[in-house]
Amino acid sequence: MFNNGYVGTGEDVQRIRRMEKQREEQRKKFEALQKQTKDQADAAGLRQFGASTEEALEHAFKNETVGLVTKAEFIQKRTTLQERLEEEHRRKAEADEDAASREREKRKRAKEARKPKLSFLVDEDGGDGEEGDPATAPPPPPPFAKFGKDPTVATDFLPDKDRERLEAEMRAALRKEWQLAQDAIKSEPLAITYSYWNGTGHRRNITIKKGDSIGNFLKAVREQLAPEFRELRHVGMDNLMYIKEDLIMPHHHTFYDLIVNKARGKSGPLFDFSVREDIRVTNDATQEKQDSHAGKVVERHWYDKNKHIFPASRWEIYDPEKKYGEYTIFG
Repeated sequence: MFNNGYVGTGEDVQRIRRMEKQREEQRKKFEALQKQTKDQADAAGLRQFGASTEEALEHAFKNETVGLVTKAEFIQKRTTLQERLEEEHRRKAEADEDAASREREKRKRAKEARKPKLSFLVDEDGGDGEEGDPATAPPPPPPFAKFGKDPTVATDFLPDKDRERLEAEMRAALRKEWQLAQDAIKSEPLAITYSYWNGTGHRRNITIKKGDSIGNFLKAVREQLAPEFRELRHVGMDNLMYIKEDLIMPHHHTFYDLIVNKARGKSGPLFDFSVREDIRVTNDATQEKQDSHAGKVVERHWYDKNKHIFPASRWEIYDPEKKYGEYTIFG
């Protein structure tokens, strides 16, 4: 090997020989490890751990076609492999179907085992409850039927589905009847006499529904007074106030609520809208009367300018939680 060309010094020759020896040892180790791995794979056969049947068959086909094989042999081996794969798939599908069938049968037996064993159709002659003549068969039990109860024992304190259902239906029917009655009352007409107050009184009459709110009443009043009083033509409903028995009524309250609750004000009832003379003129102002007088409709702007002057100085916002007792003395 040193006959051609420059071979270097003696140290170079020794180093080359050592490297060649190392490469030869590494090649032998690699070939031995490769052979050992191949032998282990061949010894595992078609049932290698962690490999599926398809992968094992593919591996066997590759091993059988290693090297030079004819086309006919290759096609034959491939056909054999395909048949084995189809057979494996068919066998696996049959196994899955059998497992599913066994599971369905198991659930069916468990369901039948949970059915009650006691039958109430057994006759006195020891019959097994089989279906006989439909004409002589006993009628089916009513819904929520009870068996085995002693009718002489008081069971009012026990839960009763029938009683609770009947009570719920009765409550629903009564609630519906009451709501219809209240809706009919709210639809009834209500005649109100009021006085538009701008320093002097201008008494008018208007008819609304009992279910209308104070805001709806003021809207109707504005439409009635606008042709006669020019200052109301450009005033919105929110800028009008309704004062009844020295109380400023909020717009969201309804006349129905005042009537039903028998609401009272500082100088009389809030649920009476008929016309009478002012009790503070004809009677003792320190005594509360059952009489009422016409409520006042005023502009909020007028109230803000004159709230320190009688009668606006006595007005306050209505509070349904407050109890208005005897009429207080004004001075």
